[in-house]
Amino acid sequence: MAIHRTTALLLALVPLLASAGVSDGWGQEGGPAAPLGATDEAGGITLDQAIRVALENNRELESARLQLRAAEGQVREAWSAVYPTLNASANYTRNLDIPGQFLPAQIFDPDAEPGELTLVRFGTDNNWFGQLRLEQPIFRAAAFIGVGAASRYQSLQAEVVRGAAQEIVTRTKQRYFDVLLAEEAVRLNAESVRRVRQALEETQAMHRAGLVGDYDVLRLEVELANLEPALRRARNDAEAARRTLAVDLSMEDVSGELQVMGSLAGDAIEQFDQHFGVSVGPQTSLEELLTLTRQSRTDVRQAELNEQLRRAEVRAEQAEYLPEISFFANYGYSAQADGSLNPFAFGSAASVTSPQIGLQVSVPLFNGFRRPARVDQRRATLSQAETQSSLVEAQVENQVETLFDQVLEARQRADAQEVAVAQAQRGYEIASIQFREGLGSRLELTDAEVALRQSEFNRAQAVHDYLTARALLDQAVGLVPEVQ
Repeated sequence: MAIHRTTALLLALVPLLASAGVSDGWGQEGGPAAPLGATDEAGGITLDQAIRVALENNRELESARLQLRAAEGQVREAWSAVYPTLNASANYTRNLDIPGQFLPAQIFDPDAEPGELTLVRFGTDNNWFGQLRLEQPIFRAAAFIGVGAASRYQSLQAEVVRGAAQEIVTRTKQRYFDVLLAEEAVRLNAESVRRVRQALEETQAMHRAGLVGDYDVLRLEVELANLEPALRRARNDAEAARRTLAVDLSMEDVSGELQVMGSLAGDAIEQFDQHFGVSVGPQTSLEELLTLTRQSRTDVRQAELNEQLRRAEVRAEQAEYLPEISFFANYGYSAQADGSLNPFAFGSAASVTSPQIGLQVSVPLFNGFRRPARVDQRRATLSQAETQSSLVEAQVENQVETLFDQVLEARQRADAQEVAVAQAQRGYEIASIQFREGLGSRLELTDAEVALRQSEFNRAQAVHDYLTARALLDQAVGLVPEVQ
């Protein structure tokens, strides 16, 4: 039974830890991004470097940035509808045969017979015409509303970029902490193998001296045989966690050599505290967090901006009922001349200019009920956006409350496990001394070793859960320090 219990506890130490999690001003804090594969002098990549590399190379974020650039172009396009327009046109016509028309001959000759026609030609061989037209909208409601709608769309896309950056940073932190937990599992299993192997050597020496029986040696050999595959499995899990992190960092070519800095043992919580934006402690109020979430959470802001955009679209459709007024100015030039083809011989041509200014008013009267149908469509879309906004707010509040509880629980568990590790360490030392002095059994020493190993892993797991929950809470509230 003790062997089975020991094996079960060992198997619990090596779970697969690669769980899923979140520049030019977007998500990059200080200094340029580290190059691919960059590590510090100790030979490992730090969390700061991992975040910078992820933000620099992530394809999803690059796609969001390109969409934002397209939105900025749409804003400039919308402004063009309220700016003045200036157009120039020109044409030249060469009459190969002067066009003519038959008229009654009596118009030119009173003595001509009734019904007699004569051919009269109108025009010249060469004709030039040019025009400049300036038009400035004075009142065009749909255009001005369109500018506001385009600006809201740009703000929405900016929030999409911000949300993508926060997602990338949060996911990178999760992957990074997963690697640390996997490496801690490797370390603890390796330490267990070392202790059991040392105990086996001591027990074999005692067996040769006739102080212990064959069963004690056999039991340690079985325990060592069970621990060594668990250590290999833990190492495989650590490699898998590193590969997952490397994929997120677009560093697949160096995934086998990727090493991370830090540890989940000791002062891990204080070590990574600077990477979190939301302060969580006994005095932290959930209501304050929820208020901050409504102001900063990117999902909430996107829903609000989407609602504003749909409302602007309704107003733009309603503006189609209003008249449009614009000012125009024309300057025309025409010239005619007979003779050979000489388009630039304006001095020898008869010419005239025709400057004009005026106002143009266009009043929509009826277009087959298209406008009211489109207004109804936009209103339905607006109602859908309002419903979605309310749903997002409810979901976000639930997520923040859940993560807030998880952070507090994981911190309490981590503090409790610190005490448990100290007690387990003391218990293992006592059991080792008693076993060497012949006052304790091999079973007691094995149980103490398993309890120590389990306590150390439970502490690492609690620290990992706390750090991960803190990262997720930052994203849920909308305050990821690495993202502006």
